[in-house]
Amino acid sequence: QVQLVESGGGLVQPGGSLRLSCAGSGSIRYIYVMGWYRQAPGKMRELVAAIDSGSRTNYADSVKGRFTISRDNNKNTVYLQMNSLEPEDTAVYTCNADIRTTSLARRDYWGQGTQVTVSS
Repeated sequence: QVQLVESGGGLVQPGGSLRLSCAGSGSIRYIYVMGWYRQAPGKMRELVAAIDSGSRTNYADSVKGRFTISRDNNKNTVYLQMNSLEPEDTAVYTCNADIRTTSLARRDYWGQGTQVTVSS
């Protein structure tokens, strides 16, 4: 059994910052790519940022220069530092990870999602 548990969402004013965390637990053998997705009401889910096991990163154009993704492989944890937040960043943010378990099976896992609201 593998779980991804997110934390760090909340309400913040425009221009503010938040840091999201997503910790993996359970029968994890290896984590390949970890990423953050978001979905705003009435919109499709989109990739925000991703990081592979060698710490190579990929960002959506809309967050480049404002968001930073990082990971701690020893803790099976991925972080998303969000600065200069805008109302358009309001969404449910969900963690995703490509994981090989101790039984050698490999698949995508998803967290439960955390709400980020940017509003004055």
